[in-house]
Amino acid sequence: MIDTHVHFWNFDPVRDGWISEDMNAIRKDFAPKNLIRVYSELQISGCIAVQASQSEEENEFLLTLAEQNDIIKGIVGWIDLKNPNLTGRLNYWNNFKKIKGWRHVLQAESSEFILDPNFISGIKQLEDYGYTYDLLCYHNQLTDIIKMVDQIPDQPFVLDHCGKPDIKNKDLKAWSENIKTLAQNPNVLCKVSGLLAEADWKNWKETEIFNCFDVIFENFGTKRVMYGSDWPVMLISRPYQDWFYLVNKYVARFSDEEKKLIFSDNAKAFYNI
Repeated sequence: MIDTHVHFWNFDPVRDGWISEDMNAIRKDFAPKNLIRVYSELQISGCIAVQASQSEEENEFLLTLAEQNDIIKGIVGWIDLKNPNLTGRLNYWNNFKKIKGWRHVLQAESSEFILDPNFISGIKQLEDYGYTYDLLCYHNQLTDIIKMVDQIPDQPFVLDHCGKPDIKNKDLKAWSENIKTLAQNPNVLCKVSGLLAEADWKNWKETEIFNCFDVIFENFGTKRVMYGSDWPVMLISRPYQDWFYLVNKYVARFSDEEKKLIFSDNAKAFYNI
């Protein structure tokens, strides 16, 4: 089994300002060694390490961790897709085969950024290298994401955290409609990850999470969904095992072959691991 979404960091209160005071559980360092015991317990063989800082130094940091820890099977790094010398930077990073794709924290950006022709042009270059692209956005940005993705039909995309639905306020109508539209693009996959952070951290109900899963699986199907934890961010709500068992409870309705797609095969094919 592959966990397609984890982060590692040496906590810096300035750089990691998004980790607010009420997220005290994750205001500290997180390294691969912190995952080994739980992965062994749950028989998870490895993970995809996803960028948490927007600098090329983050790529170096994750590559160093990957050299030292076999559980890191691939890296989703960061690169400036608007860089006039993007080709040069892509050529450089293409030497490091553990880097499978790229991500920008679009949830912090405006419509103008997401739909900037220079940004879209940058994503279009990724196909030449076989790179994937992780889409990180809030539910209210999905209309812009759809417009952007429609312009790049051959680029492999994956939607992180189901597009961050507004579970806490129980407002899923527009999100559900946009997920249906986005999923009509066969080049877009979805990670079932990160939903605990979008709910009431301590008081969410199983049905609230499963309602979101219903929408995702109805539209993406088992061939375009992959398991992810969003560790350690999800620790603001529950221990790792709670999320893993919650996903397993939901997917119990599927065949063994479909479960293998969700927990392993889709990730291996998408990230080429």
